[in-house]
Amino acid sequence: MQLKKGSKGEYVKQLQYLLDITIDGDFGTKTEKAVKEYQKENNLVVDGIVGSQTWEEINKISNKYTLQQIYDTIQEKGYKWFDAGDYDVNIVGIRNSSTKGRVTNHYDDFITISYKVGQDWVFRCWNATTDPGLYWIDNPSNSNGTAILVPGQYTSVYKIDFHNGKYEALCQRNGEVSVFRDGNKDDIYNYATNSVDTGYFGINIHRSSAYKTGAYINKYSAGCQVFQDPDDFDEFMEISYKAKDIWGNSFTYTLIDSKDIKK
Repeated sequence: MQLKKGSKGEYVKQLQYLLDITIDGDFGTKTEKAVKEYQKENNLVVDGIVGSQTWEEINKISNKYTLQQIYDTIQEKGYKWFDAGDYDVNIVGIRNSSTKGRVTNHYDDFITISYKVGQDWVFRCWNATTDPGLYWIDNPSNSNGTAILVPGQYTSVYKIDFHNGKYEALCQRNGEVSVFRDGNKDDIYNYATNSVDTGYFGINIHRSSAYKTGAYINKYSAGCQVFQDPDDFDEFMEISYKAKDIWGNSFTYTLIDSKDIKK
């Protein structure tokens, strides 16, 4: 894939989001200037064209955590770390604390997975959201407010099942989770402890569009943990199927805040 002046669409929106410039999906003069500045700062060929090398560098903006950072944070929190054998997976979501609770409607969080194969550790970190999208914040389907998953470790709560009866994902079928309830429609996520609700709410781990990498969350999350890129989700599920074959259809999901991760 190559993006340059005149390109349009969702990939241009993603590029603009990562470069922190106006998002309109139109690769115009301002976007070209931002790309050239990025290329110059990162010792790339300064041509204003986003080819494979420039994409690889820009994507590092959104893949900034390491296995060691995740492991250390899980240990400090006193949560369980899984390492009994091959594909004993650690699924950890990272909520972006730098937004200070503002509803960005972007996939500015992460879902990571860490596991051993033989003596080697494998680590993946993907763009996602751990928060609901703007649509559901402004239009709660629950009278108490939209669900926002409370950070913590949810042991053996998830299994591979059909999300909304449509496709397989990791679904909250095996146990309860705790959520904040946000119903004041002020476009700031409510993380107040007095709003916490615990139960079976269908806070699943799934994808957004089946066909494209979207720039905006909108209706894709009403509190679920949602992958931005369907290809990333497919990779995640391939790993999950292998884990299921070895360890059974039971998965633990842990959600942490980025402020708790040491740089």
